[in-house]
Amino acid sequence: MPSGPLQAAELSALLAQLYQGPTEAVPWAGFLETVRQRLDAVFVTLVLRHPATDRPGLIVNASAYGPHLPGEPSYSEQYYALCPFLDLHPGRLFSADELFGEAGWLAHPFYAQYLAPLKLRYILAANLVTPDGVECALFISRGEAGDDFGATEKAVLQGLLPHLKRAVDLHAAFDLLQSERALYAEAVDRLLVGAIILDEHGKAIRSNDVARRLLQARDGLYLSDGTLHACCPVESRRFRKILEDTAQAHALATSRSEVTLLSRPTAATPLSVLVRPIPLSYRTEDKARRPAVAVFIRDPAGSPRNTHASLRKLFHLTPTEIELALLMVDGLTLDEAAVRLGVKKNTVRAHLRGIFAKTGATRQAVLVKMLLSSVMGMG
Repeated sequence: MPSGPLQAAELSALLAQLYQGPTEAVPWAGFLETVRQRLDAVFVTLVLRHPATDRPGLIVNASAYGPHLPGEPSYSEQYYALCPFLDLHPGRLFSADELFGEAGWLAHPFYAQYLAPLKLRYILAANLVTPDGVECALFISRGEAGDDFGATEKAVLQGLLPHLKRAVDLHAAFDLLQSERALYAEAVDRLLVGAIILDEHGKAIRSNDVARRLLQARDGLYLSDGTLHACCPVESRRFRKILEDTAQAHALATSRSEVTLLSRPTAATPLSVLVRPIPLSYRTEDKARRPAVAVFIRDPAGSPRNTHASLRKLFHLTPTEIELALLMVDGLTLDEAAVRLGVKKNTVRAHLRGIFAKTGATRQAVLVKMLLSSVMGMG
């Protein structure tokens, strides 16, 4: 590729790749490779998260070897401490020879110990701090047979740096949203709440593990050609009407929710179902499938999973008291709990008194309500 000033079409294509970078499986792989070819570089490296003693960092490369730099592990684990470019004035490009002089650079430990074995000679570097405070760095390197970077090439990169900083902030925001989404999804799973997202035509887009298990077992609900149905035909007609009305509420950007019970073939206790629209944040005329309806499913007879440690920390219950408390949540009587635990009813009563004393509950109904409304299922 030519190394002169960017033409309008080339700049537009490069910016498109830059802002597409946060959504790529390997962030900015396309943009970095285009820059590498444009500047006739051996490697272009974006350090998105600096290495530290307790973590390897997040480093993305473009090279003839692909996205993984041959010396990357040693950089993260050993040579990062020698890197002289991370204290540069943020937002400005510097070449190694410009910073140290030719003789000084060739004598620098980072060059001699890390770059020379990789046959890298010329480095163009920028230390970046985004508007949201994210620190990252960009390195472009050429081999021993190449030339140092010229003023025109530096100008090209300097003009792209403000856009790169904005795109890195977008990437950080996407990461935060993904982390929050995963956290909320895990909490819903632990509470044994099924969640199914439908598009504007009532087709399922995604579901969580709890919902998938119910659907696969046809336990009150099932999917047919991507459409959600209740197992009972009479209930299914009413349920389909609820879904259609909720999708209409989504299209009109109104807030409404519906609740219903769906009988199930595997248990006497029906499923509790909440259906509500997903508010529109924008309108579009394209054919993309957009989330429109959320369906939440709860099995009232189910107990939250992984609750033992939470109950122990919250109320300081003994292992036997924890087992008895969970049996109470499952709706068992004292007689049934005694049989399940293999002890006498008087022993169960003694354990229940201990639970009451530690939790402050005075009746079984109060205990069950307290446990179900606590955070124990989210632990």
